[in-house]
Amino acid sequence: MAERIRIGYKRLFEVRLLHHYWLDFGAANFDSLPEARKTKLLLTYDCRKFISIQPSKTTESKLKALNGIFKNTALGLVVAVPETAIISDDEVFTFILTITEPDFYTYTSLTFINHKIVELYYPAKDKILRFKENIPVFTNLTGVSRVLNGEKLLFLSKEIPTPDANDKVEFLNITAGALVQLTSDQPGAAFQQIAASAAGMPLFINQKDTPPLIPPAGLSGNPENGILLSPEIPDHVFGLIHISANNPTDPDFSCTTARHVKASFPVFQLRFKNRSAFWKYLNKNTGAEVTESTAALPLTSSGNAGVNKRKPSEQAVKVKYQNNDPTKRILKIFAEIFE
Repeated sequence: MAERIRIGYKRLFEVRLLHHYWLDFGAANFDSLPEARKTKLLLTYDCRKFISIQPSKTTESKLKALNGIFKNTALGLVVAVPETAIISDDEVFTFILTITEPDFYTYTSLTFINHKIVELYYPAKDKILRFKENIPVFTNLTGVSRVLNGEKLLFLSKEIPTPDANDKVEFLNITAGALVQLTSDQPGAAFQQIAASAAGMPLFINQKDTPPLIPPAGLSGNPENGILLSPEIPDHVFGLIHISANNPTDPDFSCTTARHVKASFPVFQLRFKNRSAFWKYLNKNTGAEVTESTAALPLTSSGNAGVNKRKPSEQAVKVKYQNNDPTKRILKIFAEIFE
């Protein structure tokens, strides 16, 4: 009888992409809901409806060399390797995020940011370099934890910053410990408080996740932030995930210990904040405005932040610009509801 060799696999890490448009219930944040309600929402949730996650070609080769496995899941992605695998501390696994649903940009916060592609001639290499502005890069080396409902959660986003004079509409900031979001552009931006305590909320993807761009020496005219495009990164990239095997400053964010898979694998999270808009009710026969909400209300698939009134569809979101000029400041984001 032939000898059989069994190789046991362990999860190296998991990344969950949770979008609050699909998981919040009206004005109630997902994390504040009863466990039964959260379970019900997660059972119908599938991030593959709006986003694609794929390993880079280099990461595919690394996983193949390790006999590793990459799997897309309804919650995000999972990577597993043989339990005997030896993984270098400086190993990095890269995943490319691309958006697959057009409506994502109407129900997701922070999607008014320009993602222009810039092409520059680089004399030192006699070649054209291509950059894409405002592309977020998420990594477990700069991620931040939160303790919610007694559980330590590991987020791949950077900490939300304090206010800045150059903030744009939907930028998040922490002011006197509260989580605040702008509802118009600076200067003189209007804002709303999302929660009195930012520490009690999940860490949402925010403007600090876009890294400053460090160009090659001698290159001028490059964007201030974003990424360098390459044959591995498509033009329509939305973001990148870099998972390092080892985090030398926080073992909870590490995937390995002494170059071996940890007994308890880390589960990293990315949280997409759902868009908030002022709900404007219009007469369905005349189009005349009837009333408008006094505060920006969150858009959600389940529940109704407007309580007894009808809620808008995700396609109903519109933008009010200064002097009605799209090149000027955004003054308000609103959603039309015809009654």
